[in-house]
Amino acid sequence: MENIWIIFIPFLGTALGAACVYFMKDGINLRLESALSGFAAGVMVAASVWSLLIPSMDQAGHMGGWSFVPAVAGFWAGVLFLLLLDHIIPHLHNNGTEDEGPASRLGRTAKLVLAVTLHNIPEGMAVGVTFAGWLTGSESITMSGALALAIGIAIQNFPEGAIISMPLRSSGASRHSSFGYGLLSGIVEPAGSVLTILLASAIVPYMPYLLSFAAGAMLYVVVEELIPEMSSGHHSNVGTIMFAAGFSLMMALDVALG
Repeated sequence: MENIWIIFIPFLGTALGAACVYFMKDGINLRLESALSGFAAGVMVAASVWSLLIPSMDQAGHMGGWSFVPAVAGFWAGVLFLLLLDHIIPHLHNNGTEDEGPASRLGRTAKLVLAVTLHNIPEGMAVGVTFAGWLTGSESITMSGALALAIGIAIQNFPEGAIISMPLRSSGASRHSSFGYGLLSGIVEPAGSVLTILLASAIVPYMPYLLSFAAGAMLYVVVEELIPEMSSGHHSNVGTIMFAAGFSLMMALDVALG
């Protein structure tokens, strides 16, 4: 368990994003947000394939030609789980353009905090499942894969932390309170990771399904959240280039170090 610190990397990304409330007045630069979203999307797509879906099918190799079944079933479970969350929680993007008063902005931000918090749960599980797979000695899961996955999620969490703390600050909350709410939205990730690791021995038989579940949840976030963010405005080319950079980097790390 000497490398347990890896599961806290995504939370660090949220914390750094929330800390923007101490340094920025107008939020994150759109070009930077597009670049971060594109890079994180590329890393997470590659991680979903090489760190989650391929290991899922490898671990179900005893099923022969049907080894794809756990991967497909878990993948759709992850997609449908996030889809359900979007129906339960009002789905709010950070690029809304309505002119809102302080009370309305505060209510919108409260919903955004809840939405981001719930979306962070499967991301924490993804890191936890990968780490648990490595702990249990799975040959198809590497520590470098778990580390790269955690870094990719942390990059994605950076703008999420900022889009919670910054609107709260503009609604009249103190800098410390705004930062605190940003932190709270990300604390569920290490909590979910720790819970998954503690249950590692019990979940080994279901590991192929859990790996692909995490992949489905992550790809839902990529398509629903990150790709629109990286493609919006006049900086779509920056997002696309950074997507390619993130994808190739994650692919290279997983293959070379795996």
